[in-house]
Amino acid sequence: MWRRAGLAGDAQKAETKEEFVKVRRRDLERLTTEVMQLRDFLPKIINGDILGTFQKLDAMESNMEKKEEEIEQLKMDCEHFRARLETAQADCMREKKSKAVKFFTITAQTMESFVKSLSEDMKQQDLDSDENQFVLALAGIVTNVAALACGREFLVSSSRELLDTMMHLLGDMKPGVCTKFKVLMLMSLYNVSINLKGLKYISENPVFIPLLWWLLNDPDTEVCLHALRLLQSVILEPEVLAKAASEMRDTLPFQRIIALSKSRNADLQALAKELLEDLKILEYEA
Repeated sequence: MWRRAGLAGDAQKAETKEEFVKVRRRDLERLTTEVMQLRDFLPKIINGDILGTFQKLDAMESNMEKKEEEIEQLKMDCEHFRARLETAQADCMREKKSKAVKFFTITAQTMESFVKSLSEDMKQQDLDSDENQFVLALAGIVTNVAALACGREFLVSSSRELLDTMMHLLGDMKPGVCTKFKVLMLMSLYNVSINLKGLKYISENPVFIPLLWWLLNDPDTEVCLHALRLLQSVILEPEVLAKAASEMRDTLPFQRIIALSKSRNADLQALAKELLEDLKILEYEA
């Protein structure tokens, strides 16, 4: 027991010895002096850094506010310029549309004047004449415009007078006369018919169905070919066919189409045969 007590005492002494470190007086005094200096200067240094940091933050916030104001001003400027651009574009479009309408109106009048100038007994137009070439060039422009989706939309929305004129002229010209001119006008009408609104407008014209039958009797294979293409546009559009079916059944020249299906022209023959198949739908529309 006394041995255990002795051991405990020795351990306590060891622990007590570990709590003390021998330091020379000079070193202690130096350490004390440095601690006192830190105690005096550290708050000043820290306060200066913090103050500097706050000043920098204030400056940054001011700069951010200024940048935000500049960005807001830029947004307002962009909106202003966008509005001006949209106005300028709208004015430009109106001007272009006005010029286009005027051009197609003049084109229709020129075509009409040309057809009226044809002599009654004319069998073949002079293809090399300046007048003929000019009219063909105008008809070609119309065909190319109608080949574009936006062009078709424009013609059926803003230049219906031209469409009416072309149908009227196609009916006025005798078979075999100005076939190139006829073909170009038929191509234009076919291109317009790709637009449903355009097809409805053309097919609802009272002269349309009789015009097709008239053109199918033309001796020129190209005229017949494009007349059949235009007829096929009507047949393949159910909504349009429903309105035209009755008149087509009563007046359709089946025998002429059958004759065309035996043509020596391969394209005309193939289209006529295809159309005869398509026309069977009229039996179900009865």
